[in-house]
Amino acid sequence: MNKLPAITLSFWIMKICATTLGETAGDLLSMTMNVGYAVSSAILLSFFFATLVVQLSTKKFHPIIYWAVILSTSTAGTTISDYMDRTLGLGYATGSLILVSLLAAILIIWKLTEKSLSVTDIKSFRGEIFYWTAILVSNTLGTALGDFLADNSGLGFAGGAILIGSLLAGIAMAFYYTRVSHVILFWLAFVLTRPFGATFGDLLTKTHEKGGLNFGTVGSSLILFTILVLLVAISIVQLNREKEST
Repeated sequence: MNKLPAITLSFWIMKICATTLGETAGDLLSMTMNVGYAVSSAILLSFFFATLVVQLSTKKFHPIIYWAVILSTSTAGTTISDYMDRTLGLGYATGSLILVSLLAAILIIWKLTEKSLSVTDIKSFRGEIFYWTAILVSNTLGTALGDFLADNSGLGFAGGAILIGSLLAGIAMAFYYTRVSHVILFWLAFVLTRPFGATFGDLLTKTHEKGGLNFGTVGSSLILFTILVLLVAISIVQLNREKEST
């Protein structure tokens, strides 16, 4: 089942862009448009399930469809996390702990049933379900972690982004210079790119008084959406060239 992209540098750039857009777009719906966290979560989960059905029904990798699902998990994850942490009053630390436990449980069950957590060798429908469930939870977890770093840790938006960026750099070094399992490193990086996107999204949207760049949710979302569309278009061109050369 060749329905997933190659894990390259461009993949991670697009992942960070998509998760950052998910942060700004989720805040745009729930906060700027004042729809609320609960209703926003319901709307965005519906969007996630719709895109997921399309992805599951395909027989090969389609960049537009794949990144639409990634984006839907990011936007839904933003509002779900905010609903847990703010509306339900769980707080960032408790919400993060719940989501970490849930993600760990999903990965353990996935490993026990599919015998592998590889994201380049998924051969079953059940494996796809585990893959996308883990992504949705990891993106929700990332929002909670990002908000915790930005609001409760004292690091602020920029400090949180720098910390997560440093951890991602460490994972990249481990990928090239150690024998640590690439599957483990992938999931660590996948989880951490979400709080990086969350803190970077907050850095873009928040006011100067709150330590942000004051682009707002609308302006930031438009900029990030444009960048993501361009990157997806480039990946489609590259994919077509690869097909022509084979």
